[in-house]
Amino acid sequence: MSSAKEDILARIRTSLADAPVAPEPQRNYRRVSHLNQEQTIEMLVDRLVDYKANVFEATEANIADVIAERLGETSHYVVPVGLNRQWLPEDTPTRTCFTDSGSTLEPGALTVHQLDAVDAVVTSSTVSCAETGTIFLNSNQDEGRRAISLVPDHHICVVPRSTVVELVPEAIDRITYERPVTMISGPSATSDIELIRVEGVHGPRTLDVIILDQ
Repeated sequence: MSSAKEDILARIRTSLADAPVAPEPQRNYRRVSHLNQEQTIEMLVDRLVDYKANVFEATEANIADVIAERLGETSHYVVPVGLNRQWLPEDTPTRTCFTDSGSTLEPGALTVHQLDAVDAVVTSSTVSCAETGTIFLNSNQDEGRRAISLVPDHHICVVPRSTVVELVPEAIDRITYERPVTMISGPSATSDIELIRVEGVHGPRTLDVIILDQ
């Protein structure tokens, strides 16, 4: 460490020497939900719809049909390497699935330009918080790296019912910060000084959420 940096840090420590002790934060907020699963999912759906996301329900038996309908007849889409392939419709001459390796350092990783050229991305999710209408992606194998959920213009996100919780502390308990975390509350949107809403500026302009009954 240089002497100049040592001098600066020493002055900071001296200035803070007589600073008052910060009070202990009061963590008396709710940490456990009292809602049942149906009430929690109803709250999540209400928040997502309010955020202009499209919400659908599916089972293991028909999820591929739901995804096919959202993709349309003509679509080139990307999926993470660990996504359940039984969820996906079969490829057709006009609808093709590309698999991203999960890391820009691995063979098979799509470049930003290639991701920008695809029509959609399909991922799973780690946990969803009904209270805030937020879906958490934790860079797991079935969610992929952050780029694939941010660059394509259309995100189809599968939310298993068992991963839906009501409260933020419950959601935080289910993620790890050893990997990047992406939090999604509706399609990407921003507003200028005149409060004109513009979608798709920082991520997908279309968000389809599929609540999966497993």
